[in-house]
Amino acid sequence: MPQVYAMNGGNGPQSYAQNSSYQRGAVDVAKELIKEEIDKELDVKQLSSTSVHPFRIADFGCSTGPNTFVAMKVIREALEEKLRKEGLASEVPEFQVFFNDHISNDFNTLFASLPPERHYLAAGVPGDFHKVLLPKASLHFAHSSCALHWLSDVPKEVTDNTSPAWNKGKIHHGGAKKKVLEVYASQFANDLESFLNARAHELVDGGLMALVIPAVPDAIRESQTTIVTEKEFEVLGSCLMDLAKKGLVDELKVDMFNLPLYLPSPNEIKTLMKANEHLNVQRLEILSIPGKHVVFSNPSGIALYFRAALEGLLVKQFGSDIMDELFELFTQKLAESSSLFNPENQDMVVIFVLLKRKLRT
Repeated sequence: MPQVYAMNGGNGPQSYAQNSSYQRGAVDVAKELIKEEIDKELDVKQLSSTSVHPFRIADFGCSTGPNTFVAMKVIREALEEKLRKEGLASEVPEFQVFFNDHISNDFNTLFASLPPERHYLAAGVPGDFHKVLLPKASLHFAHSSCALHWLSDVPKEVTDNTSPAWNKGKIHHGGAKKKVLEVYASQFANDLESFLNARAHELVDGGLMALVIPAVPDAIRESQTTIVTEKEFEVLGSCLMDLAKKGLVDELKVDMFNLPLYLPSPNEIKTLMKANEHLNVQRLEILSIPGKHVVFSNPSGIALYFRAALEGLLVKQFGSDIMDELFELFTQKLAESSSLFNPENQDMVVIFVLLKRKLRT
């Protein structure tokens, strides 16, 4: 059964909306690249002659805002500027934006916080973005930021006690045996292929897609070194085991729980992107997020960041009663290891990829 999960909704202190400054940093660092690539790669004359109005944009994995609104504003303004440069200022179309996330996403908060001066028509498209969600050749620009490292499901091998990849006592591939990492990598490859093929179906010929994907540097992945984020997952797993020892959760439930998250390397992304027969890779760059120095500077901030992203999954497996105690213990354990909240030790990067839909034959 595929995983269905969403970030914490609402606007409260434990919500995604209040604890997503790292993701905002990913949007900010990709802004100029998106503008440059729209100016360079988008053939607005071809699109306007072969496609019906309005100009359609979609954000896949939008969550509850506000980061998605920033990204959509950047794309819309860059498109308008491109039209002006091409002498088509009088032909600026209506813009329609599709906001996509899981069916359990808090779309009420998303739409309640839509910017009043947004200059586009908005619609929600709930569903798994690994599948086709929009009609064939109906989309001009696709966008996804800090979402593709979420897997459609946990690899089945890691919860099978007869498998070489059985991940007993851990909740993630970080620090686990090689077989565990391999099945996570395979799941990511399959999911990315599904995502790219779905978007290739939806994009018009010549349509563009900008992706921002959290990643692990190649040297770190090849050496199978555990990065700081993965060590933080290990700490969270140890907190769950501590609660199991107290009898607050079932230890078997901990053994059967794994996070559907995989951080690929740039080489993995490049190889998988180039293998797609429907899309051309126009640009691929490794970026660093300056904002991480704020996000990961203290244990409480890290705990809130993790809670906003993971609480829905944890509640589904363990119930809501232990959440406060779990994250208090998580904060305490983080505080005992200063290296885990030293921003200089954060070794995660993001990969920016710009793809273009090939002409259909």
